[in-house]
Amino acid sequence: MTAIGVPQGAAVTAERRLLTAVFAVLGVVMAVWGARMPAVQAASGLGSGRLALVLLAAAAGMVIGLRVGSRLAHTYGPSRLLVVPTVVFGAALALLGQCSSWSSLIAAALVFGLAHGLLDVGANSAAVNVQRAAGRSIMAGLHASYSIGALAGAAVAALTTWLPHRTMFALVGALTAAAALAAAPAIRGASRLDDPAAGAPPAGQDNPAASGVPRTAIWLLGALAAACLLGEGAAADWSAVHLRGLGSAESTAAAAYAAYSAAMAAGRLFGDRFIARFGAATVVRAGGITAALGLGAGVTSGTAAAALLGWVALGLGLSAAVPCLITAAGAGGPRAVGTVAAVGYLGLLLGPAVIGALASVTSLPAALFLPAVLAAVVAALAHRTLESR
Repeated sequence: MTAIGVPQGAAVTAERRLLTAVFAVLGVVMAVWGARMPAVQAASGLGSGRLALVLLAAAAGMVIGLRVGSRLAHTYGPSRLLVVPTVVFGAALALLGQCSSWSSLIAAALVFGLAHGLLDVGANSAAVNVQRAAGRSIMAGLHASYSIGALAGAAVAALTTWLPHRTMFALVGALTAAAALAAAPAIRGASRLDDPAAGAPPAGQDNPAASGVPRTAIWLLGALAAACLLGEGAAADWSAVHLRGLGSAESTAAAAYAAYSAAMAAGRLFGDRFIARFGAATVVRAGGITAALGLGAGVTSGTAAAALLGWVALGLGLSAAVPCLITAAGAGGPRAVGTVAAVGYLGLLLGPAVIGALASVTSLPAALFLPAVLAAVVAALAHRTLESR
């Protein structure tokens, strides 16, 4: 029994549900922001270059948030980063809808990214603690809620294109902030989100290596996360272009990323079961092989149907990798989680540009071998990085 008379299993379940909602909200907000990007660009009269700088500001804010958030979570506990950053996240989305000048968009995007980074560290660090308390893998399922939230957000955004983006951003932002405030009492009473015995390092333990995760291992985990997220960035920005170049209909091409996302969500929904049965290292290695062979075959075939299946294989194969890498980093505490997340997101942010540069000197199919090769690298290094954690 806990101190307030609630059975431990029930308390862990309640805290898992809280985190499921947090991850889902993250997915919804990011999908709505991304799906209505053309409307933001049109309303502000931005060219591609200036829009890219707005996105860069959001990315810079996120990296800052990840680094600052890892320190705050280490000092005060991850739960402190679940309410206020979520409120700011929603408010920043609403503000982004009201901006009409480039400078105001830059400022709002910076705040939006900062709140995203803080919330990301808080959610993942808390998830590591609750997973330890649960005594079994739950991280893949929590990340599945992000994927499902993103799919839902994208669907809502697509079905409400008649609604001005200002109104859409204001509604989603207000609902996000209200949900965070409503959940605040439950979060304050959820002791396992911050429980040092559930995976956070002891107070005063500033060096992640002191908790049993060497600094070199943390950077390797980050590099593998970057390799996985480069594949996600490639799917988001290049899958539709790839299929369109193979002569598929525009609707089929547009469905490529949705198919990738659905496969990733499905893999994460069942990922915890496979991790419990076979171990994280085996699941990540098998997934990396599936992703490498699937995308490689899809790119080589030259047919739209095979290419679509290749993107599905990439999403399914990489679905459990990042949750497993975050779990491994969690043994080093919030700072290690923040480092792995920050390095990983560099792959997501820089990957599409790298593929575009490679495509300009070779061809897009040739450039798309890069995420396939990196998936094979993840498979090759899975046991080295995960088997002892």
